[in-house]
Amino acid sequence: MTRVLDTLQARLGHRYADAALLERALTHRSFGAGHNERLEFLGDAVLGFVVGELIYRFFPDLQEGALSKIKAHLVSSTTLATKARDLGIGRFLRMGTGEARSGGAEKLSLVADAFEALIAAIYLDGGLASAADFVNRMFGPEISGIDVGDLSFHDYKTALQETAQGLGLPLPDYRVVDEFGPDHEKAFVVELSWDGAPFAYGRGSSKREAQRKAAKEALKKLGRLPA
Repeated sequence: MTRVLDTLQARLGHRYADAALLERALTHRSFGAGHNERLEFLGDAVLGFVVGELIYRFFPDLQEGALSKIKAHLVSSTTLATKARDLGIGRFLRMGTGEARSGGAEKLSLVADAFEALIAAIYLDGGLASAADFVNRMFGPEISGIDVGDLSFHDYKTALQETAQGLGLPLPDYRVVDEFGPDHEKAFVVELSWDGAPFAYGRGSSKREAQRKAAKEALKKLGRLPA
């Protein structure tokens, strides 16, 4: 177990002084006593505060409504589940046999909750500065890439993630399959796939824009947007 936790701590960029906190953060209630629900509650509060401060400082000219919209996107369960999957948290979770057999390690709500619990565990282990450092590393690049002129930037991707969840599909994968043009006028082509099977494509002047367009095309193919 120690070796497994060492791998995760390296991914998190935080070495716990109290390893019991990390184990608790990774324990689902189906496993038994000592589960992560209280840590999830605290992690939600810490995440909301740190993300709120980050976007408050990064966007000094935005009003409350716009800031709230950005924050809601960043702390949504679909976004947190994506972050958790990027870290591979699912494979480290401790859960009951029934939950494991039903695919608990891939459930969006379960891994998103564990992500919040890990933030709380970092906060309790290393203080607010450590938790803020982790959140900044996880969300900083995304925040800096937000186009404030298009505050619907997340809608297609979020809508697709929610649609996929409702249909029992895994989270879609986005992969750059082509890029061309000079550095000052780059264009990217992104392939959207499920379980390795290509489903839709998008092209844009940034990887983020190409992903949005691929998500929009996928929603059209699923009948959730007019063709």
